[in-house]
Amino acid sequence: MSTSYTVSPTAYFKIYLHGVKHPSKPVNGVLLGTASSTATGKLVEIQDAIPLLHHWTSLSPMMEIGLDLAAQHASSENMQIVGYYQASDRIDDTTLAVVGEKVAGRIRKTFPDAIAFVVDGSRFGSGEQCLVPYIFTPSSIWRPASDSSQIAPWTSSSPFQLSDPSTPQKALELVKEQNAHFAFGDFDDHLEDVTIGTPFC
Repeated sequence: MSTSYTVSPTAYFKIYLHGVKHPSKPVNGVLLGTASSTATGKLVEIQDAIPLLHHWTSLSPMMEIGLDLAAQHASSENMQIVGYYQASDRIDDTTLAVVGEKVAGRIRKTFPDAIAFVVDGSRFGSGEQCLVPYIFTPSSIWRPASDSSQIAPWTSSSPFQLSDPSTPQKALELVKEQNAHFAFGDFDDHLEDVTIGTPFC
């Protein structure tokens, strides 16, 4: 059975704003959602994202605490952690980092259809979709979906879809017209300044 994925505007906006706020730093977080069966396979609906770190992006105690809190929050919202996302400190780097492979692999132990997204920072100002999906292959490695035998990501017949196709343009408008990224905070931000709201709500 095949697995398809949809990304909600809420999840996309958070990933996008996280990357835009820290364009010269690596950032990461986790994806929350639900899974259901369809006539053709499984559907994973990515409904939210939890922005975790922009300083301690390795497998640090802060990462462990963040993952635990994210799992608790997901459970309280009747969701689960279904994937991982990251952006590099280089806007043209769309490689899933080693730490990303490890975190995504850990998520996959409790959610076998886990997905990983790497943000293509070169598309931040374009209004185009900027997520590069990575899938876990039968050869036990994470690789870009576009390098697999699957249909290229984000086309009309792709297993990867935005629930609202206008989301990337709306995300760009949030930055250009409202400076929404300045008000955005991740777990690192909250640890440094508790007046910045926690991302777990």
